[in-house]
Amino acid sequence: MDFSLSEEAQKRIAMSRMAAEAMMRPISRQFDEEEHTDPWDFFNAMWEVSKGNQQAAESFTGSKKDKKSGPSERTLLACMQIEELAWGDAGLYLSIPNPGLGGAAIQAVGTPEQKQRFLGNFYDDKPRWGAMAITEPHFGSDSKQVATTAVRDGDEWVLNGTKIFCTAGERALVKSDGFVVVWATLDKSRGRAAIKPFIVPAGTPGVEISKVEDKHGIRASDTAVIQLDDARIPADNILGKEEIVEKGTSGFKGVMATFDSTRPIVAASGIGVARAALELVKETLAEAGIEIRYEAHPKQMTVLEKEVIDMEAQLQAARLLTYKACNMMDRGERNSREASMAKANAGAAVTHITQKCVELLGPLGYSRKLLLEKWMRDAKITDIYEGTQQINQLIIARSILGYSSSELN
Repeated sequence: MDFSLSEEAQKRIAMSRMAAEAMMRPISRQFDEEEHTDPWDFFNAMWEVSKGNQQAAESFTGSKKDKKSGPSERTLLACMQIEELAWGDAGLYLSIPNPGLGGAAIQAVGTPEQKQRFLGNFYDDKPRWGAMAITEPHFGSDSKQVATTAVRDGDEWVLNGTKIFCTAGERALVKSDGFVVVWATLDKSRGRAAIKPFIVPAGTPGVEISKVEDKHGIRASDTAVIQLDDARIPADNILGKEEIVEKGTSGFKGVMATFDSTRPIVAASGIGVARAALELVKETLAEAGIEIRYEAHPKQMTVLEKEVIDMEAQLQAARLLTYKACNMMDRGERNSREASMAKANAGAAVTHITQKCVELLGPLGYSRKLLLEKWMRDAKITDIYEGTQQINQLIIARSILGYSSSELN
């Protein structure tokens, strides 16, 4: 399996690395401490970068290539870029104006008209955000428990409910002319088949940001609570078919499939954070005159050397699993199992690595003098959002054993 990229793709990775080092690291501590402050200079600069990336995206999709020229490299490139950006700052990376997971949902199951209306001119104006709203106060990863309702009323849908932990929700609905894709049920008695995604544009009456969370990590990223009280949207803002069918790929199942591409991206962001922590530890050890003897026999190594080498091995294993999931996506292969493997493995690895790095540096690692304690806080979200560790382990087990969700939960 070849993970090499074209020369143009490598240049884009280098640009991401420069942005992370020059634009993100210098303001990382400030916007961790000023959680609800918007770094507009950063937003505007990254907006211009994003517009350039969007214009160049088609060259990485494989759409202009014949079969002999190889698969797309778009997903793999995205993950490598995101590793670099998260190395700079995970919270700031999550704050970069873009269509977000909501845009991925529209790309997955939206009609051509919806794609054009909400994504076709997304980068034409000032910075904008898109978002996805799934989680509700009574459930986390078990999305079949969606209780937010959508009722058809003539040429409109009327939405009622509460959504929590919506990444970029405030920026999408209040601070820009963006949108949020909201999951709602047409009929609670019909279960998962009745759950549909709806595009809710900024400025929709009846939509309110009732709270913006104070968080443990990724504090530069806004995480909102969205209240929908008789929120009316056009009838054609439903993604997929309105009909409730038990089988098919539109609506709920189609949007769920977007996680096959986004879970490796989450893994990549965690890998970037863990890499930052491990690099800092190695630099600190080198400054103290402590060398990691890779060529030494394990019996001759110190505990410290073994710890560092073990962390490097865990990091590389997580990276290779992530690359494999991306490569399969770019080849058009089903990668649900591999995407969950990458996410689950990275979530556990980066949490362990950042905690161990803090431990190895002792009081210095735990202090606010370095960014290391921040990276430890930022890392944990990798194990939680886009499907928790436990949910992804269930997905992997079901895939290996051939069980359905009803048979193994």
